[in-house]
Amino acid sequence: MRKYVIMGVQGSGKGTQSELLCDDLGLVHISVGDIFRWHVKKHTKLGAQVRRIMNAGELVGDDLVESVVRERLDQHDWNYGFVIDGFPRNDRQAEFFMESYDIDGVIHLELPEDEVRRRVLSRRLCPNCGMDYNLIADRPKEAGSCDICGHQLITREDDTPEALEARLHDYNEKTRPVLALFRRKEYVHDIDARPPAEEVQASIREALHLPPYKAAPTY
Repeated sequence: MRKYVIMGVQGSGKGTQSELLCDDLGLVHISVGDIFRWHVKKHTKLGAQVRRIMNAGELVGDDLVESVVRERLDQHDWNYGFVIDGFPRNDRQAEFFMESYDIDGVIHLELPEDEVRRRVLSRRLCPNCGMDYNLIADRPKEAGSCDICGHQLITREDDTPEALEARLHDYNEKTRPVLALFRRKEYVHDIDARPPAEEVQASIREALHLPPYKAAPTY
């Protein structure tokens, strides 16, 4: 069983790399951000609370994040292991995680802040079917419209310049110290997140001594 944490600033490709890592290894991708966004989309009580926090560009409190992570991992649908992204974000969350689960490695995606801004502010989302686009590398065929359902694309509520700056500040102040904590356990593998996604994935697998990535066959 393999259990990994993937860390990096917003826009560094944590979700993409997690999915590629899970794709052919039987691992489960657990994205704390996706869980919260699901609640926002479904207009749950938790979603309303998270929406207010995200709109302010702030991070969700420790107690709430820990309860969501514990509830998700308690489902035990990760027979071969998991990759978790969006957690932990500070020392308290890291201590909770290391006390509860034996992790095998931390993947740290390194990305300069100017590239973070370029990537994040180019992201677009289909509010109807949930498809993500990036106006730099993954443009829709028709500008402003989803390729899948034709719905008009929007900017995610937490992708404004103001919210991004707040998140970068929080990451540098609260999350980077977590890396130092993990480094003391010799868990951390620093990966350059600037190359194309499959090159980044190859670097991750080499660092973790995992089999090379094999894309699923297309028919």
